[in-house]
Amino acid sequence: MGLRIVIEANRCLQCENPMCVKGCPAHTPIPEIIADFKENRLMAAGKKLFENNPMSVMCSIVCDHEAQCAGHCVLGKKGNPIEFYNIEHFISDAYLDRMKPEPAERNGFKAAVIGAGPAGMTVAIVLAEKGCDVTIFDDNDKVGGMLYYGIPEFRLRKSILLRYKNVMQKLGIRVRPNTVIGEALTISDLFRDGYDSIFIGTGVWRPKNLGMEGESLPNVHFGISYLANPDEYDLGEKVAVIGMGNVAMDVARTALRHGAEEVTLYARSNRIAASDNEMSYARLDGAEFTFGYAIDKITSEGPVFRIAVFDEKGNVTGYEDEKRLVKADSTILAVSQAPKNKLINTTEGLKANGRGLLITDENCMTTCEGIFGAGDVVHGSNTVVAAVDEAKKAAEAMMRYMEKKQA
Repeated sequence: MGLRIVIEANRCLQCENPMCVKGCPAHTPIPEIIADFKENRLMAAGKKLFENNPMSVMCSIVCDHEAQCAGHCVLGKKGNPIEFYNIEHFISDAYLDRMKPEPAERNGFKAAVIGAGPAGMTVAIVLAEKGCDVTIFDDNDKVGGMLYYGIPEFRLRKSILLRYKNVMQKLGIRVRPNTVIGEALTISDLFRDGYDSIFIGTGVWRPKNLGMEGESLPNVHFGISYLANPDEYDLGEKVAVIGMGNVAMDVARTALRHGAEEVTLYARSNRIAASDNEMSYARLDGAEFTFGYAIDKITSEGPVFRIAVFDEKGNVTGYEDEKRLVKADSTILAVSQAPKNKLINTTEGLKANGRGLLITDENCMTTCEGIFGAGDVVHGSNTVVAAVDEAKKAAEAMMRYMEKKQA
């Protein structure tokens, strides 16, 4: 790995107008990072990565690089693009262990962060580095949100999240695990107890059901629930996965690693939502793909589908009269997720759109003064780096709000 990333770094053209930076949602200063790396300034490069994107270690692993930095590299037009993500991982992984975070001088502001996912962690780190007293509240017992509970270990080592927790503790960030805001405690309680501003980064944890017959059967499961703890499930040998997004790919690969012998993913059209990379890995792991199968209902024997009819352009024009039962020991629904509604139901004035997503303005403030939001809870399922980029903006807006309020 060491020799390979040196070769990759030496291939960088140091473009005056780097398209790779424009392709990165977090606008990582890639040429600067590579220049530091080539000059053996590892800690300087790591500091720049962390300051620009505190979740850099995770993004170097889980980002859709082909659509972002690598996909925009000019060398990719006629050959192979720079694999910056490998360079980024080497630098940021080393920096995470060697950095020496210290609590900044306290500024007197107190902020609450609801949700310990990538958006919440980013906001907490940015505010703590500015001197705020930050407390993170999360439903689960581990930090990381979907990074910990929604991405399989074989893709992202959970030990990385534990290292991040150590960094946050050194910055003075406090974490209250297993604490659901919207039950015993509400947002009004947080304001009562002196928090000057509140950030909501609770993600999209509520599985979307299809409203069809059979969803409550014992052989039917939701994808995001399965990924949280796959060891507790006995899926059998043959598994049907409904959906073809990235979650569906993770579900399929995880099921194959947990004893399933045959896993097939089904889509009602001939298009997929997952990245090409994730689909390729799922195929390499042995997953099969079936297109033009629209789920109609689920039985104890397996799902029943309507078979699509396509035109010459690949569009669905209708369905065959006869429905088809596909035998499966288990059926896993991995079609979409939405936010939980506890905060909406327990906070006066906090509003969501028709999809249950928080409504925010250009400063990431919700419909309630002093309450901010960013990431998946605002936009729906998206990339980690997109959540980080918006969370940084939210943290800056929170600082401006608290300073203005104090003045």
